[in-house]
Amino acid sequence: MISFKGYDDIIERIYRFNQEHVFQYWDRLNDGEKIELLEELSKIDLQMIKDIFSQKTYSIDGEFSPAPYISLPKNENEKNLFKKAEQIGIKHIKEGKLAAFLVAGGQGSRLGFNGPKGKFPIGPVSGKTLFHFHAEKIRASEKKYNVSIPFLIMTSRDNHEETSIFFKEQKYFGLNPDNVNLFPQNMIPSLDRDGKLILSGFNSIFMNPDGHGGSLTALKTSGVLDKLKELKIDTLSYFQVDNPLVKIIDPVFVGFHIMNTADISSKTLQKSYPEEKTGVFVKFAGHTIGIVEYSDMPKDKSGNTSYSAANPAIHLFNIQFISKLTDSGRVKLPYHTAKKKIVGLVDGKQKELDGYKFEQFVFDALPLTEKNVILEILRGEEFAPVKNASGQDSPDSAKELMTALNRKLLESKGITIPDKVKEIEISPLIDIAKNIIIPNTEKVLIS
Repeated sequence: MISFKGYDDIIERIYRFNQEHVFQYWDRLNDGEKIELLEELSKIDLQMIKDIFSQKTYSIDGEFSPAPYISLPKNENEKNLFKKAEQIGIKHIKEGKLAAFLVAGGQGSRLGFNGPKGKFPIGPVSGKTLFHFHAEKIRASEKKYNVSIPFLIMTSRDNHEETSIFFKEQKYFGLNPDNVNLFPQNMIPSLDRDGKLILSGFNSIFMNPDGHGGSLTALKTSGVLDKLKELKIDTLSYFQVDNPLVKIIDPVFVGFHIMNTADISSKTLQKSYPEEKTGVFVKFAGHTIGIVEYSDMPKDKSGNTSYSAANPAIHLFNIQFISKLTDSGRVKLPYHTAKKKIVGLVDGKQKELDGYKFEQFVFDALPLTEKNVILEILRGEEFAPVKNASGQDSPDSAKELMTALNRKLLESKGITIPDKVKEIEISPLIDIAKNIIIPNTEKVLIS
């Protein structure tokens, strides 16, 4: 067994869990490099990793049926209920009890873009980035409700620095820098097919982000959760970076959340077709609500049209609920396993090997709630994911949806749109006046 002053307890633990192969290049390292490796190993919960690996096949526990949800209003009574929710939500927002939480750890590699996905240009006319749109929506809500709204952004180890620099360069898109909190999500080791840690270098372990489910733990470990409590924030509006149509501050949604004293509230939309690759809301046999990912859906239920309540990853979280979940320091959500090709250090050289990556999904907190709400929304008004380089859920499809929604908004104001207009972009900061004149050009920018 190797030895290093001040770290022998860590080294002993590594040997006890049969992971001593991580020291195979020990003699090549100087003291500084040895300390870096030992410090990284000290932060790994080896018992947890062992448990995850032994249970790496995730399966749905028990029977389930389609989940109930609040449908779009169809009659006067339902419309009045939505109006009531809106007024309650507006009051909650104006009282300064709401913060926005953006999950932005992803890179734009699937889009052929080198950098954080939030820097991807998505404005149909202006080319504004996803970050820009989200920030402007928060600014618009601050102005509308005369309130300061904290903006939390969870990055990843790979994009944290670049994201931080970008926000500084863009002067936080007009937001108060004191209200913008950026923090990286936590990392978890990947394992090879034998359950062994993978070296990414002579003195470093291959790690991957712990998934959007790790966002709740990151709120705690970053200290941001304590800041929110000091600010007397009650509710967190959670959304993901790749949806330019998301309503970040939605008083109707907030109102239903408050009316039902929910721990978590979620939005849902109808699947485009039965086989669409999206998670769906379900009700488990124990009457808890959850989401089953398309990849985990049993074959006998896959394609069943009853399971149509899709998950667009838009949630509201009660701060006290998050605090309770994270009291122990880490949220005990299940880990989902993905078999991946991983580039690691083998025999002193970088080599591709078969391995496992593990991540938590934030929606797995739903079954832990005492009360929750699911609210139906229209896909074309609130959901335009940017995931693929082309085709469905691509920048082109998102821009088409953005233009269609902007066209609908203008027409609802009685504004004439010339036939020549193909793309329309409206800044979230703009209130559309009825007397606006749309130029006879292919691209129209209202900002």
